[in-house]
Amino acid sequence: QVQLVESGGGLVQAGGSLRLSCAASGRTFSSSVMGWFRQAPGKEREFVAAISTSGGVTGYADSVKGRFTISRDNAKNTVYLQMISLKPEDTAVFYCAAETSGNWYHAKYEYRYDYWGQGTQVTVSS
Repeated sequence: QVQLVESGGGLVQAGGSLRLSCAASGRTFSSSVMGWFRQAPGKEREFVAAISTSGGVTGYADSVKGRFTISRDNAKNTVYLQMISLKPEDTAVFYCAAETSGNWYHAKYEYRYDYWGQGTQVTVSS
């Protein structure tokens, strides 16, 4: 069983920055692919970023490339999402997720992930 707890969301002006954190419980964190997804009001949940077990491989949605950076600290069982140059269209609930087989295949697809956090709200004002 893995529990994921996101934090760091909030209200920020356009052009601002936020860093989201996701703390994981359990022994499987370092062997799990970790991902960030988001869901805007009235829209389906979408992929944002993912990171391999060692942190050596990352992937991003086109909409956030160059603005968001995913990273992880396996010693702290935590994955981060650094967000800069935020836009109003980034407003969403952000979720972290764990793919406990450690397989990078299809890491941008929700079906690959076994555990999800409760989400943290990010609101970007114009």
